[in-house]
Amino acid sequence: MVVAGIVAVCAVLLVLAFLVPRLSRHPERGTQRTLGAGSQAAGKAPGRLGRWLSKPFNSSSRAVGRSGSTGRKARGHMPF
Repeated sequence: MVVAGIVAVCAVLLVLAFLVPRLSRHPERGTQRTLGAGSQAAGKAPGRLGRWLSKPFNSSSRAVGRSGSTGRKARGHMPF
């Protein structure tokens, strides 16, 4: 369920970054801020459990950043 949500957010950000690159940064940063807060909260668990619980948030944040970056890069390669 959560994975599908992250995939949907990445897809929306990819399309948004391709269509309006400047306006895509704010939603991307907001999503990354939210995921960062989740990672921080999960990381407060003791020991290895904290690292294990925060890892999905970190990888999701990285995926969001990559999808926005890819959309803006693809837009830059277009001939128009």
